[in-house]
Amino acid sequence: MDANELDELYQELIMDHGRRPRNTGSAAEANHHAHGHNPLCGDKLALSLRVEGDVVVDVKFLGEGCAISTASASMMTQAIKGKRVEDVLALYHRFHLLVTEGDETPETLATLGKLGAFAGVRRFPTRVKCASLAWHTLDAALRPDATRQVTTE
Repeated sequence: MDANELDELYQELIMDHGRRPRNTGSAAEANHHAHGHNPLCGDKLALSLRVEGDVVVDVKFLGEGCAISTASASMMTQAIKGKRVEDVLALYHRFHLLVTEGDETPETLATLGKLGAFAGVRRFPTRVKCASLAWHTLDAALRPDATRQVTTE
């Protein structure tokens, strides 16, 4: 598969999640919450998680936003469900490096899996905030000392 075919596949994946997001709603018996807002684009997100021990057993989101923001939240929820909080925060860090610094090393791409589809977002700086909103909101929801209101500004 050449680079153009891979880009098309990634675009289709993002558009699919943007049109038909997974894990929408509110997590039953959620014990972690945060809200995010991207004033530049108008994206809004409410994230709820249920963490038992150190494992994310459920995660859902409600939001209004562009296709990139919605797809990122949808794919993020799929990627973190069932993972230990420590691993979720490491995934957040890798995703952030991918979209902000272009870290496309084999290790990063292997760790991110389908989330690697967001690598191209880096070429569009205003869209980086759209792709990272759900992730910043996740980080705030999981950190006890963080604010529960996140903005990309």
